[in-house]
Amino acid sequence: MLDICLLGTGGMMPLPKRWLTSLMLRYNGKSILIDCGEGTQLAVKEQGWSFNPIDVICFTHYHADHISGLPGLLLTMGNADRTEPVTMIGPKGLGRVVSSLRVIAPELPFEINFIELTENEQTIEICGLVIEAFKVNHNVLCYGYSVKLNRQGRFMVEKAMENDIPKQYWSKLQKGEEIQVDGRTLTPDMVLGEERKGLHIVYCTDTRPMPIIATKGAGSDLMILEGMYGEKDKLKKAKEYKHMTFYEAAELAKEADTKQMWLTHYSPSLIRPEEYTDEVRKIFPRTIVARDGRSIVLNFEDEGN
Repeated sequence: MLDICLLGTGGMMPLPKRWLTSLMLRYNGKSILIDCGEGTQLAVKEQGWSFNPIDVICFTHYHADHISGLPGLLLTMGNADRTEPVTMIGPKGLGRVVSSLRVIAPELPFEINFIELTENEQTIEICGLVIEAFKVNHNVLCYGYSVKLNRQGRFMVEKAMENDIPKQYWSKLQKGEEIQVDGRTLTPDMVLGEERKGLHIVYCTDTRPMPIIATKGAGSDLMILEGMYGEKDKLKKAKEYKHMTFYEAAELAKEADTKQMWLTHYSPSLIRPEEYTDEVRKIFPRTIVARDGRSIVLNFEDEGN
């Protein structure tokens, strides 16, 4: 199960009733935050979620509307007596950028570990999730994120018996452990069936449309994509500043055949983004023109939503 909340939906600057775009995921008692613009901790508070379980913070890029809320968030986490390390993931220069912001948050009761993205595509396994970062096309170095919760196959008694696996090792193998016994290596695949369908979301803002976005989102449960402009006459502006329109995002979602797409990262000039819902759904019917705080609990297929 993945618990997902789009904390804010704004781009460039926060507005009354619209915080800056940020995503929070909860899984197995841990939380991952993607982007942390001004006011993000207020958005978390409004949702009634906790700061303390945030173990990973990912950044798409280092424009202020995606990272300027970090010092306050770190101080709040520190004041909550957090002592466990926090891992931060982001483009090249992550350590330098965070160190600069921490001038006003110099003393924290926990360590910060950095994973700088150096490749066009990079995979990180953390907190039981698989995070795939992929470079996109903005006017500064910027990445999108695919997050997967994989699911192992079912335990198969017949397979365990066929492979002559002693019963005392079944539980450990089912949990993914390898075991050495009497010169023999016992592996989980000796007692498990084929891997089952897991859960998969994609989060991507601040970019022009790119084939890799649809590729990473193929067959996903949810794509959260930038829709900077709903007005069709803003396409030229979107190209100039390297953003996407609602309709370009919808084309990517259609190509990916995702189960649903949420639009986010609206221009401050876009006061009523929902007015464009009907038009964008002509391209991709499963589009949601999201508002702050939109949430969903994703369950495995055989568990229901």
